[in-house]
Amino acid sequence: MRGYLTTTLAFLRNTWRGLTSMRTALVLLFLLALAALPGALIPQRSLNQSEVDRYFREYPTLAPILDKLGAFEVFSSVWFASIYVLLFISLIGCLLPRCYEYYKQWRSKPVRTPRNLSRMPHHETATLDASVDEVMTAARKRLRGWRMVERDEADGSRSISAERGFLREIGNLVFHFALVGLLIGVAGGKLYGYEGQVIVLADGSEFCNSGTYNYDSFRAGLTVDGTQLSPFCVRVNDFDVKYLPTGQVESFRVDTQYQSGDDLATNTWRPYLLQVNHPLRTAGDRIYLSGNGYAPKFTVTFPDGQQRTGLVQWQPVSTQTMLSQGATKFDPPGVQDEAQRRQNQLAITGLFAPTATFDGAVLSSGFPDLLDPTVAVDVLRGDLGLDSGRGQSIFGVDQSMVDQGRLKRVARQNLRLGQEIRLDDGTTIRFDGVERWANLQISHDPFQPWVLGFAITIIFGIGTSLTIKRRRVWVRAGPSPEPDESGSARTVVEVGGLARTDQAGYGEEFTKLAADLLVTGVDHSPQSRAVAGPARERKS
Repeated sequence: MRGYLTTTLAFLRNTWRGLTSMRTALVLLFLLALAALPGALIPQRSLNQSEVDRYFREYPTLAPILDKLGAFEVFSSVWFASIYVLLFISLIGCLLPRCYEYYKQWRSKPVRTPRNLSRMPHHETATLDASVDEVMTAARKRLRGWRMVERDEADGSRSISAERGFLREIGNLVFHFALVGLLIGVAGGKLYGYEGQVIVLADGSEFCNSGTYNYDSFRAGLTVDGTQLSPFCVRVNDFDVKYLPTGQVESFRVDTQYQSGDDLATNTWRPYLLQVNHPLRTAGDRIYLSGNGYAPKFTVTFPDGQQRTGLVQWQPVSTQTMLSQGATKFDPPGVQDEAQRRQNQLAITGLFAPTATFDGAVLSSGFPDLLDPTVAVDVLRGDLGLDSGRGQSIFGVDQSMVDQGRLKRVARQNLRLGQEIRLDDGTTIRFDGVERWANLQISHDPFQPWVLGFAITIIFGIGTSLTIKRRRVWVRAGPSPEPDESGSARTVVEVGGLARTDQAGYGEEFTKLAADLLVTGVDHSPQSRAVAGPARERKS
């Protein structure tokens, strides 16, 4: 039993040592980047379910295999979370012992001067016309700002051990701790953040962040249930787009108003000009302009004279010309019988071109601006399947209803503004106008400032680690056995240097430092420097 326990403890100890090694942390960091690739290359359910469905249609054999591996939900998969957690543990396990080691080094004194300085990578020596006290005083002055300690040696010499560049290790530790903080910030954003998309007509329509039901699509963090969203409202008054003659967009400008906080109670609206890459920040949320399009307006006059107006966004199929497709759906008014109502529902489907061009009889668009708005419509009548319990796209009809013959085409025609089409039962459909819509993306991430701060800290830490050199200098001064011609005492001075890291540039720094140290003088100004004695050697 005791041997089994010893073996188990040894196994756990070795596993922990392996997990908390820097090599393991680098491997896990590489694996995390590798694991994120499928999330960038393969459509994700949390972002675009329609693209996932299209992937299944195009790759019917491969898609089910990828689905079992979690490739369509990479960032919420067990294997991605496992790598993430292991990397977090490995980094923490690496950093804590390194902090303790650094603290011990910082508290300790610089190492003693080596017995044979000539073996150092950088070495110079000279005999000066000065006393040992003068040399040491000048050396202390020159090495001001270095961590140094002065010692008396057994042969009567005196030496200074100095070192510099401790910030290099601090920068390295700051970099790794900031990386851990960045991981925590990203994880916190996934837990407590949310993101949604909503289309708002640019005719004074409003969006209020009062619940998930107001969104067209919504992606919640793991702890977000949609009941405590940041309260604010946005009103889209106008959408101004400027185009170049080539059709390329020159600028987007959305005239909006918003209210949050106390403004909600007083019904105070504040203006804001929403532009691409200039989000509106309010109530802790960010509101981005992520898209735009057109909403054709149709007025349907039924045989009994009642009218219904439909203004629904259509989906752009070409961002260059803004050719759009969609469906505007109507229920017959005043019909109480459910079966009769379902048999007489209308859908106006087809294409909308802001600037009409024709390839034969096929409608297309030659420019994205509203120069000649035209629609090519198919009018469908019958059961739209709105009560079937299955969700359907706002931009189309349920194709299964068409295939079953429950939804039939009763008219097809091209309409310009003001034109109308008459159906066989006397119903008329008039193309009345066009409104623009703005696609707003609402993002809430309470950890975003922390992520930004940690990202900046990472750059600062790695910059410090790469630019600062860890180096050491030793100065030894002892009386020369041979006095000068006047009988005055002379001093033999040795200077040795060692770079703790293999960095270029220390040779030049050491040469300059030695040139200042291997002169007589209490003052290191050029006017007071004495000429070094003839016995001077250099190794660098």
